[in-house]
Amino acid sequence: MDSLLHTVVLMLEGTQVTLQIFFITLIFSLPLGLLAAFGRLSSLKLVSRFMEFYIWLMRGTPLMLQLLFVYFALPMVGIMLPDLVAALLAFTLNYAAYFAEIFRAGIQSISRGQYEAAKTLGMTHKQTMRRIIIPQMIRYVLPPVSNETINLVKDTSLIYILAMNDLLRVARTIVQREFDMTPFVVAAVFYLIMTAVLTWGFKKLEAYYGKYDQ
Repeated sequence: MDSLLHTVVLMLEGTQVTLQIFFITLIFSLPLGLLAAFGRLSSLKLVSRFMEFYIWLMRGTPLMLQLLFVYFALPMVGIMLPDLVAALLAFTLNYAAYFAEIFRAGIQSISRGQYEAAKTLGMTHKQTMRRIIIPQMIRYVLPPVSNETINLVKDTSLIYILAMNDLLRVARTIVQREFDMTPFVVAAVFYLIMTAVLTWGFKKLEAYYGKYDQ
C-alpha cells in the first residue's frame, strides 16, 4: 500500500509537468491559431501565402520532429532555450496551425449575407468579426477544437524525448526501477481522467452554444 501511495505521489508530480505543458500550449495556441486563420484569409497575398506555408509545414511534419528540431537544431545556431520553453514553443507552433485551419473553416462557414448585413448597419470589418462572425464561428468549431484539445493531452507525452519528467517518463522510470507495471496503469488512469474532464467540459460548451440554434 505504501509503495502504491509513493508511486501515485511521484506521478502526481509528473502530472503537474504534463498539465503545465497542456494549459500553456492551449493559452498561446488558440489566439495564435485565430490570428493565423485571419492571415490565411487575408486579401494580402504575401500574408496569405506565408500563413499557408506555415500551416502546411506544421501539419505536414511530425510533432516529435519539430520538438527535436527546436531542442537540438536551434542551439546549433546560437539559440539556447530551457527545456520547458523549447517544448512549449514546438507545441504552440504545431497546435496553432491545426487550430488555424479549424478557425478558417469556421469563419468561411458563415454566410456572406452576415457580412453584408453588418456592412449595411455601418459596422467596420473588425466590428463585424468581433460581434457577429466569431460568436457564430465558436458554435461550429467546438467539436473539432475539442478533438484537438484531447489530442494535446496525449501528445504531451512526447516531451519524454526531451528528458522532462512528465507523467509518462515518471511512470517508465518507476517501472524500470521496481519491475512493476502498476505505474503504467496509474498513468493510463490519469490520462483518462484528464480527457474525461475535457470531454465533459466541451459537451457543456456545445450544449450552451447549441441552445441558440433552437
